[in-house]
Amino acid sequence: MSLWWKLCAALLGSALLCVAAIFGLEAADRAYPPPLDAARTVSTEVLDADGQLLRAFATPEGRWRLKTTAGDVDPQFVRMLIAYEDQRFWEHKGVDPWALMRAAWQFATHGRIVSGASTLSMQVARLIEPREGRSFMAKFRQLARAIQIERRLSKAEILDLYLTHAPYGGNLEGIRAASLAYFGKEPRRLSVAEAALLVALPQLPEKRRPDRHLKTAEIARQRVLERMAVAAVIGEGEAERAASFAVPNRRLQLPAFAAHVAEAALRKEPTVARYQTTLRRSIQAGLETVAKAAAARLGAKVSIAMVMADARTGEIVGELGSADYFDASRSGWIDMTRISRSPGSTLKPFIYGLAFEEGLVSQETIIEDRPADFFGYRPRNFDMTYQGDVSIRQALQLSLNVPAVRLLDSVGPSRLMMRFRRAEVRPILPQNEAPGLAIGLGGLGINLKDLVQLYAALANRGKPVKLGDGIQGQPGAIEGEPLLDPVATWQIADILSGVLPPAGAVQRGIAYKTGTSYGYRDAWSVGFDGRYVLGVWVGRPDNGAVPGLTGYGTAAPILFEGFAKSGIAMTPLPRAPAGAVRIAQSQLPISQRRFSLTSTGLVSATVREAAPQIVYPPEGARVELGVDTVGTPMPLVLKLQGGRAPFRWLANGKPLAETSRRRVNQWVPDGAGYSTLTVIDAAGRAASVRVFLN
Repeated sequence: MSLWWKLCAALLGSALLCVAAIFGLEAADRAYPPPLDAARTVSTEVLDADGQLLRAFATPEGRWRLKTTAGDVDPQFVRMLIAYEDQRFWEHKGVDPWALMRAAWQFATHGRIVSGASTLSMQVARLIEPREGRSFMAKFRQLARAIQIERRLSKAEILDLYLTHAPYGGNLEGIRAASLAYFGKEPRRLSVAEAALLVALPQLPEKRRPDRHLKTAEIARQRVLERMAVAAVIGEGEAERAASFAVPNRRLQLPAFAAHVAEAALRKEPTVARYQTTLRRSIQAGLETVAKAAAARLGAKVSIAMVMADARTGEIVGELGSADYFDASRSGWIDMTRISRSPGSTLKPFIYGLAFEEGLVSQETIIEDRPADFFGYRPRNFDMTYQGDVSIRQALQLSLNVPAVRLLDSVGPSRLMMRFRRAEVRPILPQNEAPGLAIGLGGLGINLKDLVQLYAALANRGKPVKLGDGIQGQPGAIEGEPLLDPVATWQIADILSGVLPPAGAVQRGIAYKTGTSYGYRDAWSVGFDGRYVLGVWVGRPDNGAVPGLTGYGTAAPILFEGFAKSGIAMTPLPRAPAGAVRIAQSQLPISQRRFSLTSTGLVSATVREAAPQIVYPPEGARVELGVDTVGTPMPLVLKLQGGRAPFRWLANGKPLAETSRRRVNQWVPDGAGYSTLTVIDAAGRAASVRVFLN
C-alpha cells in the first residue's frame, strides 16, 4: 500500500472512531455506563490526628491504591503530567482529535506507532476497565468510555482518578503509593527529578520499575526532563540538575505504624475508607523505635506495651500493644495494653494520697518499715530487707511494702477501690474475694490503659479524665468528685518527682513510679509531667517469668527513653495549690510526727484519744486564697488530728454549716486578712489557730 493510502486509511479510521464514539454513545450510554463505582474502591487508611498516614490496608485484590486528589500532589508534578501526557486535557471532551490525527500521520509515515493519542480520560477508562488486547474494538470502547466519563465527571475528578489508579509497577497504584514506596514521603513536595520519574513510570510500569530495571527508569526519566525543558515547563538548567540525582533502586515499605489501633479500627467499622485517630505519628514512631530496640536487648519472647495520653483531654497520642506486631516469637499480635496483669507497686501512690487527704500523715511523718503481721498477712519488701524508721517521702520513693500496707490498713482497701471507680477504673479482684490489703502490692488485675487513666488524674490536679480508644471513643473529663483532692495530689507528685532516674537516664522533670509483679512476670513504669502521661509494661504475653525483670531496672529506662524519643516539649508539673506545703519533721504537730498502728491495725489509741489539734493550716501560716476559672474563691482545706468525732468547726467565732465525723473539712473565707479557726470535739476539747489569708 502506498504512503498516500496508508495516510488516508489512518485518518479515516480516526475520524470513524470519533464519530462512532460521539454519535453511537447516546443510545448505549444509559444501558452501558462506565464502572465508576468499582473505580472508587481504594485502600483503607488509618490517619493520625494531623491527617498523616499511619497505616494502609491493601485492596481486596492486593493492590496498594491510596485515594489521591490533585490537592495531595505537588502542583509541579501536575503541570509536568499534563504537558507530557495530554496537553489539551482541560479543553477536549475526552478525545483529542488533533492527537488522533497526529498519531495517524505518524503511523502512515513510519509504518508503526510513534506516539499514542490517548488522553488522560482515555487512560482512566483503560485503568478502571482493563482491555484484554489491542484491537480496533478495544480502542473504540476506550474512546466511548472516555466520552462517557467526561459527561459524568468534572476534569478535576478525572484527574483525581488518574492520580489514584495510575500503575507504578507491581501492586503499586496511584502516585501516593508510588511516592511512599520509592521516596518514603507523601507527594505534596516533590523535587523535579522525583516528579519526572513519577510521570515516566505509568507508560511501561513493569519495564521501568526502578527497583528492577534501574537503567531503563533513568532513560525514561531523562526523556521526560528533556520534553519538559522543550515545553518550557522547567528550565534547561533545572532539567540538567535533576538528571544528576540518582534514581532510587529499592522499594520501601509503606507506613505501618500503630498496628493494633489500626486493626481495631478496621474491626470496628470495616466499610469505612479512612479512619482519623488521636495518635500523633511523630510520637508513635518514636515510641515504636524505643520498644523495638528495648525488646531486642531483652531477648526472645519478651514484649513491650506503651500508652501515652494527654492528661487534660484524655486523648491517646501514642499506643503500641507489643514491641513488633509481626514478630510471632513475641506473640506480637496480642495487644498487651488491654490485658489485665498484676500491677506490682504502681498503685501505692493512691494509698499515700488517701492518707494525705485524711490528714493522717505529712511528707516527713515517720513510719516504721519493720516486719508486721496484719491478721496473718505478712508483707515483705522486694529485697527482703527492712529500713527501720523512715519518712513517708522515703517510704514511697523507695517503694517499701510494709509502710504502704500500714497506710492501706488505716484508710481501708474498700475506700481505695471506691476512689478508682471515680476514675471509671475497675480493677479485677480474685474471684469471690473482697478487697484486702494485698491489693496495695499488686494483688489484683489491671491493664495498662486503665493504669495510665489513673495516673492521668495525678497529672491533672486530681481530676479524673476518661481516655479515648484512639479511634472513635470519646475522651474527656469525668464529672463528679476528684480522684484525690488537689493538695494530696500535689504531695504525691512532689514525692514522685524526687525519685532518682534509672541508671544512665537524664532527669526530665517527670514524676514516676515503678512496679514489679510477683515472680518477675510484669515490669511497670508510669510517669507524667504537667501534660502527658506515659505508661510502660514489659513481660511475656504468656505470663511466663523473666528472671531479673524489674520495674526500676527494666521498665523505667524505657519510660525515660520514650519521653525523650516522643519529641514532646516537657510541661512543668502543676504548681502547689493553696494549702500544699512541705513541713519539716520538727515543725509537725506531735500527732503527725510518727504514724503508728496497734496490733489490730488501727491508728494507735494515744493518737486517737489525744485532744484535737489543727494540722492545717498551721498556727501563724500565711495562706494564699485561690480562685477558680470564673473567679469564685476556692475553699480552704481544714485538717485535724486527735479528738473524738463528731467535730464542730468555727471560723472567726461563727460555726460552719454542720458537724462532721471527718477530720477534713472545707471553708470558703469571706476575704483576706487574719482569721481564727477553731475545732471542738465530742468531748468538748478545742483547738484554735490564727492565720493570715492573702
